[in-house]
Amino acid sequence: MKKIEAIIKPYKLDEVKDRLRTVGVTGMTITEVKGFGRTGGKTEVYRGSSYVADFVPKVMVQVVVPDPLAASVVEAIAAAAKTEKIGDGKIFVSTIDEVVRIRTGERGEDAI
Repeated sequence: MKKIEAIIKPYKLDEVKDRLRTVGVTGMTITEVKGFGRTGGKTEVYRGSSYVADFVPKVMVQVVVPDPLAASVVEAIAAAAKTEKIGDGKIFVSTIDEVVRIRTGERGEDAI
């Protein structure tokens, strides 16, 4: 199983969510996050004074999927979240050793 975490622009969430449903993702976790990358944030002006907004608002989408589905999930997120502008985000893929559904005790892919 793979855990796929994507940091995306908030306004792309609905498009990413819809695209994930079409490739077979049945559940996901969404978290509002803040951060910055290579650009270090952006300069804002407030009451005539400029300052650097170090942390830019983003959304993190987390899904756990069977190994065969991982590549299509990554491609779906990348296609739906892409704007070709700085700050489109990142996708991280990691291996999951075990999943347990608390309510039923199911394990592994059955628990996803």
